[in-house]
Amino acid sequence: MEKWRSSYRFLRHSSANLFDRRTNRKFFNSIHSSYLGLVSNLTWNRAYHVFMRDACNHKPYFLMGRSIFGVSVNGVLIHLQRSNGTGCRIENRKFSSKASIPQRNKSFSVINSDDINYFKKIVGDRGVVQEEEKLDEANTDWMRKYKGSSKLMLQPKSTEEVSQILKYCNSRCLAVVPQGGNTGLVGGSVPVFDEVIINVGFMNNILSFDKTSGILVCEAGCILENLISFLDNQGFIMPLDLGAKGSCQIGGNIATNAGGLRLIRFGSLHGSVLGLEAVLANGTVLDMLGTLRKDNTGYDLKHLFIGCEGSLGIVTKVSILTPAKLSAVNVAFLACKDYASCLILLSEAKRKLGEILSAFEFLDINAMNLVLKHLDGLRDPLPSSAHNFYILIETTGSTESHDKEKLEAFLLHSMESELIIDGALAQDINQTLSFWAIREGVPEALMKAGAVYKYDLSLPPEKMYALVEEMRVCLGSAANVVAYGHLGDGNLHLNISAEQYTETILSKIEPFVYEWTSKHHGSISAEHGLGLMKASKIHYSKSAETVQLMCAIKKLLDPNGILNPYKVLPESVLHDGT
Repeated sequence: MEKWRSSYRFLRHSSANLFDRRTNRKFFNSIHSSYLGLVSNLTWNRAYHVFMRDACNHKPYFLMGRSIFGVSVNGVLIHLQRSNGTGCRIENRKFSSKASIPQRNKSFSVINSDDINYFKKIVGDRGVVQEEEKLDEANTDWMRKYKGSSKLMLQPKSTEEVSQILKYCNSRCLAVVPQGGNTGLVGGSVPVFDEVIINVGFMNNILSFDKTSGILVCEAGCILENLISFLDNQGFIMPLDLGAKGSCQIGGNIATNAGGLRLIRFGSLHGSVLGLEAVLANGTVLDMLGTLRKDNTGYDLKHLFIGCEGSLGIVTKVSILTPAKLSAVNVAFLACKDYASCLILLSEAKRKLGEILSAFEFLDINAMNLVLKHLDGLRDPLPSSAHNFYILIETTGSTESHDKEKLEAFLLHSMESELIIDGALAQDINQTLSFWAIREGVPEALMKAGAVYKYDLSLPPEKMYALVEEMRVCLGSAANVVAYGHLGDGNLHLNISAEQYTETILSKIEPFVYEWTSKHHGSISAEHGLGLMKASKIHYSKSAETVQLMCAIKKLLDPNGILNPYKVLPESVLHDGT
């Protein structure tokens, strides 16, 4: 027992003065922990035949071929945009990943005054946005990496309005981009050219909540953090938690099948979402808003829309199963000497913490250094020395004494076996917040550090860091390779930080990173989606036959291709007649 007391003192030695509450109150008020429960403030008339005549081109699909091309000169993206309805204007933007930018589909119409007047009849003047400042924000992604040239954003307030908009756009062959909080990282939520933006942010009502079953029904525009707060007051939690929860919306989360910090405990949205309502390209409303845990009647079509990135339909409502909030929560911030120790620690945590393990996150020394350098108010929880790897473990259960006993026994064994070489246990909410702020602050620190090439990969955990090490060999001193992510579910966030974007650096990263991931049976997108950035890279993770079937589904549900064009699927395959 005395040996454990000394070890316990060792673990908590550095957790008392992690930040100055007075000077950093504003910062920490903007950070919300993933601490569970802890929050602050088709039907259609008939199936379409794959060779049916296109309503816009009056041609069979196999005659709609469009070639694709990518232009990258010295790290600068040559961005083609429609200008005055004819030709293209070229915009130079710094670009951190090679993405094949397709030609604008000539079958798509250009917005005119008659269209705008019609939309005003549907959503009113307030729902038709043409102000340059607002459009500039809606045209630009969160990383300021992709920028479209849309001249119109529509803000419907109901499913019926979305249906009317899409029915009209489909008849006019006006391409559209569904948009929520616009927090995506692969260019999926902003226009490529002049597509009409349909922002569902005004559809933000919570429709019902059943305390017995824990089933929440809400509209797609609900901000994730607001749902977390609502459920907290009801004694429940969202099964999904993201660093962008203050801005992202549940419809976008579902459209991208967002993973987040709790997947190791609650699984993906394919398991949590019980039903949804979606609007197809022709305006048909699919009511699949079931609230049953079991419903084995035919094909479970909702799964087509979870992760489709708005390319098959626009999600307007969702029913989601939420777990009860548990009272016993513990967070530990630990240090490991090498990656092999991290893997063993993960295996031991799954075995010995079992049902109470709710998060297992990792970051390497490069990620830690960036956070401490670029984010004001954060301090190293383990200041005695720098460490190669850091692990954040969270446990959540219903019995405080039981959980603490399990966690303490796990930490003691891990220290005795030298799996961990230092650590700190959060003693209160403020320390819990500070531990999570380090992990959740890595993306912000990377943005402040300069140019960043971001890759969201899924790999067998034992292979994850080998890619990082090989990338460092490839790049040498030209860039800082930073690694962090959800080790518990094999999700690596590989980031290459540099002073500026250059073709030299990019050519060393791509296609190497995709080829390496494919070779080791991984996925080139773990949770961010494909969007525009990776649409032409899908073959690294999916077979040609699988991609062709996806294209057939896309053509069936959206025969004119107006929904989020140029994203998710390669244009070369989508229009080659397969």
